Amino acid sequence: MSIVEEPVTETRRWVGQSVARKEDPKLLTGRAGYIGDVVLPGMLHGAVLRSPHAHARIVSIDTSEAEALPGVVVVLTGAAAAELVDPMPAFCAEPVEQRAIAVDRVRYPGEAVAAVAATDRYTAEDACAKIRVEYELLPALVDPVAAMEPSATRVHETLDSNVVFHRSLDWGDVDGDLARAHTVVRSSARWHRMGAHPIETAGAVASWDPYGQSMTVYSNSNFINFLPWAFAGILRVSTNRLRMIPCTVGGSFGSKHLITKVVSITGALSKACGRPVQYLEDRTDNVAANDNVGCDRIYDAELALAEDGEMLGLVLRIIDDYGAYFQFAHGQHGNAVAQPVGPYRIGSLRYDVSCVLTNKVQQGFFRGAGADPGNFILERLVDKAALEMGIDRVELRRRNFIRPEQFPYKIPTGNVYDSGDYEAVLDRALEIAGLDRWREEQERLRAEGRYLGIGLASCQERSGYNASEWWFLYGDEAPLPATSTPESCKIDVDAMGGVRATIGCPLWGNSPETVVGQVVAEEFGIDPSSVSVAYADSTSGAISAGPGGSRVTIMLSGATRGAARTVKDKMIRVAASAMEMDPEDVECVEGVFRAKGAPGTSMTMAEVAMRAHLFNDGTSEAESSGLVAVHTYDHPYFTPPTADRSDLGAFYPMVSHACHIPIVEVDPETGQVTLRAYYVVNDCGTVMNPALVEGQVIGGIVQGIGAALMEEYRYGASDGELETPTFREYLLPSMHEVPEIVLEHLETPSPFTEYGVKGAGEGGRLVAPTAIASAVDDALRPLGVWVDELPMTPERVVGMVADAQGRR
Repeated sequence: MSIVEEPVTETRRWVGQSVARKEDPKLLTGRAGYIGDVVLPGMLHGAVLRSPHAHARIVSIDTSEAEALPGVVVVLTGAAAAELVDPMPAFCAEPVEQRAIAVDRVRYPGEAVAAVAATDRYTAEDACAKIRVEYELLPALVDPVAAMEPSATRVHETLDSNVVFHRSLDWGDVDGDLARAHTVVRSSARWHRMGAHPIETAGAVASWDPYGQSMTVYSNSNFINFLPWAFAGILRVSTNRLRMIPCTVGGSFGSKHLITKVVSITGALSKACGRPVQYLEDRTDNVAANDNVGCDRIYDAELALAEDGEMLGLVLRIIDDYGAYFQFAHGQHGNAVAQPVGPYRIGSLRYDVSCVLTNKVQQGFFRGAGADPGNFILERLVDKAALEMGIDRVELRRRNFIRPEQFPYKIPTGNVYDSGDYEAVLDRALEIAGLDRWREEQERLRAEGRYLGIGLASCQERSGYNASEWWFLYGDEAPLPATSTPESCKIDVDAMGGVRATIGCPLWGNSPETVVGQVVAEEFGIDPSSVSVAYADSTSGAISAGPGGSRVTIMLSGATRGAARTVKDKMIRVAASAMEMDPEDVECVEGVFRAKGAPGTSMTMAEVAMRAHLFNDGTSEAESSGLVAVHTYDHPYFTPPTADRSDLGAFYPMVSHACHIPIVEVDPETGQVTLRAYYVVNDCGTVMNPALVEGQVIGGIVQGIGAALMEEYRYGASDGELETPTFREYLLPSMHEVPEIVLEHLETPSPFTEYGVKGAGEGGRLVAPTAIASAVDDALRPLGVWVDELPMTPERVVGMVADAQGRR
């Protein structure tokens, strides 16, 4: 991996280096401490009984046999749980109530109908098997288009329609651009839902104190220091009597943002029995009932172009299947409208979205969070335009890229792109891929009756979100118009000069300790390995929106740098006082506070720290003992939406960019797609740690391979039954599907952030499915195939070929 660097204005020692991960030793030796490792005195274990039906009324539940089983302490039905805990928090304006345990009706296969706490998990599971539930089956809605019909059975009686949300917004003169266009390219697309499937599932340990009316919860949720009041509301606990303790998270990819159901279930069971209760989903629970699966969309789209290929306007009509509930409202479309025009200078946009409820597990925020299918439809439109207009697909992109001198660049929706050089990224990707060589290989193989394809996708990775994206598609009825997604860091230098950092962001499988260590090291000139990093619980006041939206490095850099500089400035003043100098004449170099121009006059970190802790004689003005600072870093560049939504504001302005070129071979007889090579050039601003970014990008590409070729939630058309309940049916990519990945970086630092960093956590995932679709399309073009549906399973590939040749 190489880095093409833009000039920077400061010399850096640690930022930009592949510093070893501070998290690795405890993770690799099993010492990290997950939910499953939490053991409390008297702790019970929970299990959940789930509905086998997609849609049914609960006629009756008989728990007597389960309650009689030795070792069972408590059994809760939905009605019993409703006496102890409240419904899930809803960030939508529509009346769509969700409870952790269904009360009178189940709305998707796998919805909980009862929960058990017992002395061990085996007994709890056995007890669940003894609970007798009588159901009255109702029509199951699987097709979102059919669910939109006025005659369709409603998923929720509180709604007039299964179309739970609809809005159409125009930015710019869309109709005018369509009318004056030389060519209007039209395309449809289908993006099916997939899930995160982390190694560790969602879980919690709850311990209710009836005397103090307080609750302690161990959780692998992200939002313990951002929305602790939401958990308190569920549990019916005063916010100042809830303590949420973060645990190491064994993977999330967005699926553990607000895992309210497991917290509610363990909290209700703990309240009912007065003892701590642990519940960790098993794999079947997680596949069927995790509330954070990916989006499920149908697109009808148009791209208007002038005669020379200039892109004028874009129309996106979207039907989005949200499943049975609407916890995060239209959530994922905030991500989508952050970058709907991609890297192109498209002047107008119509965005028409219908959010539909069906009898499936609901959408949440899974890696990419709705921007991924937006990349797919846009790049498919660009490729189709190139074909219809007879313009090379590379050349068409070049003509329409936002130019480097145009940044910061405001797109039609109002979001701002901070920086970039998209043509340079494309040029380097073409160079490392050796496109001419692969075209020669393509022609050679076609002569043998084999089908090689060369993909191309140039896509955005919006990063560093602001909370306005959760609600700005609403009007005056916006339920929670939040405008802040802060991140905190506390820096404490002890009396011996040791630096401790405490953060509100949990360890989610990324590298917050490493990033914090690098920033502290950069500011003080010390070694990152010497910095101790700890995680704060919800009682610390360390407000933190945590991981998500490719934001952690951006926000932790700002929070840590702010706290470190506050402490460093105080240490300079203390050192200056001790050395009888003006603070302006003292600098910190490699952990030593010394006189500028006279380094022999100096004090070590330990000497300054000891003086600050124990030798304040009252002569220093406005200085108190100790060296500690808390810095809360707010979004670095945000503007609010206008009242009429003609401008949604700048809310996702740190925009990374990448070009992916995968090489595939496709067997049209079996539908098998084999990746032969993969080339990537990525620009995420200043690369904080090249090794970490490489892991994020390559991991995202592997997940993108799953999205492109195999991963899909499938439900029975007639009964709504989940047909992919285990990893025998729901397929995941392995090392055998992953080719060699050649990755390079180009850096265009962000003008908005500390050090110029941008996000990188979702980039591979946001581009790979689209690039692989382009490659399969290129391979099968001689057969007349056009790829417009993901994943491209073998069955679908064979079907596409048959359709193109009129054989079915």
